[in-house]
Amino acid sequence: MEVDAAKMIGAGIACIGMGGAGVGVGIIFGNYLSGALRNPAAAASQFTNLIFGFAVTEALGIFSLLVALLLLFVL
Repeated sequence: MEVDAAKMIGAGIACIGMGGAGVGVGIIFGNYLSGALRNPAAAASQFTNLIFGFAVTEALGIFSLLVALLLLFVL
């Protein structure tokens, strides 16, 4: 197998994490919305947890993008 083909395959596999981040963000916001509709009084206190979960999930997606770009352009 050529080195360029291996780089492309590795970068494609690394990009799976970005799809996982998208699914994770959808689950986080969906659960927050469900909980806020069930108990509107507690929605404001859970907003910080929502933002923290969103940030951590998106960071994992950005890390997978970074790995893909490193595989393509650096190694």
